[in-house]
Amino acid sequence: MHSDRPLAGFASFVAREHKDSHAERSRELLQSAKRVARHSAVRRVAFGSVADPSFPTLHIRPPRGWLNDPNGLCRIDGCYHVFFQYNPFTPLFGDMHWGHVSSVDLVHWQEQPIALAPRPGLIDQAGCWSGCIVDDNGVPTAVYTANPDHPKNAVAALARSDRSLIHWRQEESPVLGLSQTAEIDEVRDPFIFVHDGHRYAVQGAGQPGGQPRLQLYRCDDLSRWTELGTLLTIDDPIASKVAAANIWECPNLIRVGDQWVLLISLCQVTAGIGRPMAVRYLLGDLVAQDQGWSFKATSGGVLDDGPAFYGPQVLTEPDRTLLWGWSCELGRTDQQVADAGWAGVLTFPRELYVRDGALGTRPAPELEGLRLARITVHPGMPFQESAFELVAAGPVALRLIDEGVDDLVSSPQASPADAARILVDGSMVETFHRGASHTTRAYPTVRSSWIVEGAVTAYRLGRRDDGSAAAEPLQNFPT
Repeated sequence: MHSDRPLAGFASFVAREHKDSHAERSRELLQSAKRVARHSAVRRVAFGSVADPSFPTLHIRPPRGWLNDPNGLCRIDGCYHVFFQYNPFTPLFGDMHWGHVSSVDLVHWQEQPIALAPRPGLIDQAGCWSGCIVDDNGVPTAVYTANPDHPKNAVAALARSDRSLIHWRQEESPVLGLSQTAEIDEVRDPFIFVHDGHRYAVQGAGQPGGQPRLQLYRCDDLSRWTELGTLLTIDDPIASKVAAANIWECPNLIRVGDQWVLLISLCQVTAGIGRPMAVRYLLGDLVAQDQGWSFKATSGGVLDDGPAFYGPQVLTEPDRTLLWGWSCELGRTDQQVADAGWAGVLTFPRELYVRDGALGTRPAPELEGLRLARITVHPGMPFQESAFELVAAGPVALRLIDEGVDDLVSSPQASPADAARILVDGSMVETFHRGASHTTRAYPTVRSSWIVEGAVTAYRLGRRDDGSAAAEPLQNFPT
């Protein structure tokens, strides 16, 4: 389970939101907007300049501030764009903006100016929350949750850009307000998909102390939505078994091969505070219902079984589906987070696939381009590396040793037929084995060492100075 510690900033922000006056909040956000203008004018290469052994230099993670859900994943004119929930001022949840990075190869990333920012006195003055990006007849359009003052009053909003995705115009009026359904208190995180010649939006919804659901809208015109009712409720027997929650967040509805796949993040509300719990997937079918559709699940399961994975979003390409998720901090005290000045990381990009009635995940093949060289790792012998990859064809255990503390970080039971990969970058540890992924955190210091038990092939990871990405192919890793 997630520790309460990583969510302390989120809880503090929610409590503060209930107390601040509108006038005080507007003054705060005006100063915020001025700081954003200064921040956005600086364009620099991410992310390797942070002198912190636990900082993940190869992942998407600006040098300072708070980061959570990936947003607006898209590929426009051959360039990948990844946006994310971002507080550039403190390592705490609050003043949510859309950060932005871009890449042509998924290995070398360029930090771009902030895309979306809260606007005092307008529909998103309390935060530009999660959403997606649609290429709307040649116009990149962000569809996001605008929070004016409280999550219960959140609305769907639009922002439009040119093809660079650097210059954005946030519209002043919402697309639509809160659903009129009595069983819903909160609606958020729009995701757009196309089916049977029409464009639809699905949003996560639910009620603190109540039941979750997904709401469906028709949006051939992004500015005018028509509510079509529920896409899925907890009455679905498979959803009720694998996805119990108060609110379903960050829905993604996509086709992987010829199979409909639904991803939902589970939010449990306790004492008025929403806590991210886990992410589940459902395989199923879209069934015509009245003017819209309902999702009928046929199977479901865990998307990532680690303790530090939430709020993923997908990017669908003609020949594959990519996914990024948010990895929260685990076990760090408020003071440690404040001292570090940063919190939250996006995972490495992953590919999704369906096999034998289950959803599988594997590292994007472009990540092999991070391999700089093979390194020798002797079983049971301490070593220090800031970023490395282990490939195991048998049982393996990875431990972090620091001043007598022995932390078992990953222990896949691999075999020659089912090799495992463990990718480590600072405090980020991502394990892939038999189609499953496990995302966790382990925090090295200048004094700590890694120890591997079992035979592995090991690689030092990094980016080449000349921008090239070369790697030798994997052996015995399922594709």
